[in-house]
Amino acid sequence: MTDRLVTDAPRALAFLVSQQAFIEPTIYRIEYPAIRYPRLIPVDTAAPEWVPTVTYFSSDRVGQATWLHGAADDVPKAEVLRRQHETAVAMAGIGYGYDLEELGKAQLMGMNLGTDKAEAARLASEEFIDQVALFGDPAKGFSGLLNHPAVTTGTAAATGEGGSPAWARKTAEQILADVNTELTGLFTASSTVEMADTLLLPYEQMLGIGLRRIDSLSPITILDWIRRHNIYTLETGQDLTVIGVRALETAGAGGSARMVAYRRDPSVLKLWLPMPFRFFPAWQTGPWRFEVPGAFRLGGLDIRRPGAFRYLDGI
Repeated sequence: MTDRLVTDAPRALAFLVSQQAFIEPTIYRIEYPAIRYPRLIPVDTAAPEWVPTVTYFSSDRVGQATWLHGAADDVPKAEVLRRQHETAVAMAGIGYGYDLEELGKAQLMGMNLGTDKAEAARLASEEFIDQVALFGDPAKGFSGLLNHPAVTTGTAAATGEGGSPAWARKTAEQILADVNTELTGLFTASSTVEMADTLLLPYEQMLGIGLRRIDSLSPITILDWIRRHNIYTLETGQDLTVIGVRALETAGAGGSARMVAYRRDPSVLKLWLPMPFRFFPAWQTGPWRFEVPGAFRLGGLDIRRPGAFRYLDGI
């Protein structure tokens, strides 16, 4: 019986390696409700895992037709302008470990190792990606979905009670005017090319308009009305997507509440994740210490068409 127990480092490592087959598939299937970026941003994992940068090209056409004489030799020409963009990719990691005593006890009792440590590592990796996707990382030169400098930022009209821009002090009509002014402004500023299909709101504001009715006689809430009566719905026949996002309460200028309007499409924005998080083989890091490293490779958030984005602060 004793011979089969973990009595030295090589056997402990072999036991841990055998347990990874049980632990890892369990962890990969877990979804974390608090992680927001998969719902908000298209994620691209197509690039090779170890690529140092991701390069992509944007194009625009110039030139227009005009009236000509039959003998003219100055026919206007159309051209296509291409621009090259590069996004750096960096590596990050998080792992977990056991000591010899933990492994020995598990084998003695005939128990599989618990998934708690692997689950914690997996969650930490998702929280890291979520933070970078939404807020960027200045040290890496990354900007996020909620604070990208390329996005046009406006301030809500001060039409509320006491000249306040805050929705809590506005009527339903004034709130609807803020939303539709933002959506229509994005549409017209892009010569009717871009349309936002998604609104991100602070939870307080979303809860407020989700409970307030349009008027005292109607059962329809302000949120219901916004989803169904806007420029995007008029053009496409589809409801506007409205999502509550924590941290928007203070994401605006001066710590004010911010609304984000954008088109959620890979042609507009994309988060590069060439190597999704994974665990690597266990290894011995000390006389009685064994670790399972985990790593992932992440690029920044690319907003390829800033014209499909708007921020509105002060709501």
